Amino acid sequence: MEEAGATGEIVPTPTAAAEEPAIAGGVAPTRSAAMLARLLRGWRGALLVYLAFTGAYLGASGGRLRMHSQYNHYVYLADGWIHGRLTLAGPPPNENDWAKIEVFKLRDGREVRGLYGSRTGGAVDRFYPLRGTPETIPAAEIVSRSAIRLVSFPPFPAILMVPFVAVWGLRFNDVLFTALWAGLNPMLLFLLLRSLRVRGLSRRSDVDDLWLTAMFGVGSVYYFCSVIGQVWFTAEIVAVTLSIGYVWASIGAEWPLLAGLFVVCGVATRPPWAIVPLFLFEAVRAVGGTAALRAPSARRAFLGSLSRFALPIAIGGGVLAWYNYARFQNPFEFGHRFLAVQWQERIFRFGLFNYHFLSRNLAAALVLLPRILSRYPYVKISQHGLSVLVTSPNLAYTVMPQEPSPLTKPLWITIAVAALPPLLYQNSGYIQCGYRFSLDFMIYFMVLLAIGNRPLTRRFRGLVVVAFAINLFLAITFDRYGEFSYDDSFFPHGNN
Repeated sequence: MEEAGATGEIVPTPTAAAEEPAIAGGVAPTRSAAMLARLLRGWRGALLVYLAFTGAYLGASGGRLRMHSQYNHYVYLADGWIHGRLTLAGPPPNENDWAKIEVFKLRDGREVRGLYGSRTGGAVDRFYPLRGTPETIPAAEIVSRSAIRLVSFPPFPAILMVPFVAVWGLRFNDVLFTALWAGLNPMLLFLLLRSLRVRGLSRRSDVDDLWLTAMFGVGSVYYFCSVIGQVWFTAEIVAVTLSIGYVWASIGAEWPLLAGLFVVCGVATRPPWAIVPLFLFEAVRAVGGTAALRAPSARRAFLGSLSRFALPIAIGGGVLAWYNYARFQNPFEFGHRFLAVQWQERIFRFGLFNYHFLSRNLAAALVLLPRILSRYPYVKISQHGLSVLVTSPNLAYTVMPQEPSPLTKPLWITIAVAALPPLLYQNSGYIQCGYRFSLDFMIYFMVLLAIGNRPLTRRFRGLVVVAFAINLFLAITFDRYGEFSYDDSFFPHGNN
């Protein structure tokens, strides 16, 4: 076992001490650690964490901060709402991931909306309506053709931007918004880790919590996702905030309404957001476990907690269903099926989620390595990214906890359930320099590291520093210095 030292640091067991020997003349390091611990206490510490990490994101953003990104889809979505529209006012500023619905007026007087065969890999005169069965429409039957353009990405990040877009319009800077918002998540994670200690689930010190926060904030793909703006990465950053809130509300099933609200907001940011298991396990634990559910009072408490959890999900789900129906005549269609992209044919053949994509996505998540060259630029990163064990090698410690915890099993099940949809998705995350979809479940890994209570040895901290160097390089070079990336032909994009 470990004991708390005089400075609040965790004193390792003899086994752990053998891995991290004491520093000779340890007075100065002890004073430094004590001073850092004092700085990190209370809200002052949280503010310092926010400022430090926000500075890291703004610094790596650099010249990108001068204007919005070219893929500021959420700004267009918010601007449409402000002007009473669910569609774009005109053509999009580019052709990267905007939904397109073709509108045909036919000789028989009908107006039909959907996709024409040339975009889906089917017969050139085959029409796929928003609702109903496909039909053949010869070109001679078409009197006129037009198109409706939409933002298919789920709406919650755009809701956050509405006040700012109301002031700055389409000039609103999504890069700055993303970097400033990104600074919130390390701060919230730091506070979450501190709350685990208060609840008796973690015996980490404030300094330990800061190392874990650094591992996430600058020692993972979160770093490069924070500095570029763009619709795909902004969604990841906002979803992390919701993940942190969900964990906080779920532990002990203490705030079921909030937990349910975070779930539905997550679905409105990164669908399908399959993170429900943690709350369900905690709701059972809160009433004394599965055996206690035999008692009527425990069963009533469990069902009451479950109903409060489900209430915001049902209400928010109804609103999202209405929103989807208003745009695509289907309550379950967010619109990615209508993206005017080069792999739309693949989507129509296999769907958005399919076992067919699993091997590619597993490779991108776990084993994809950089190319090492003997001449400049010396290293090249696949546009499908890097293994999470390269960008965050400390994740290996999640399978080596020192102490059991009632949260361990629920967290692993939540990770497995949350990771499955991205692993089955038709897109690996391309274009990226690390497996960005790992952010859908990265917070649960951080909690696992905290509750495992294995001492954060010099080796662990050294790996955090290495991960920081790797991810700083990715944050600076991604989408800026093309010589450091390559398009990997091992991952075809066509109808495969």
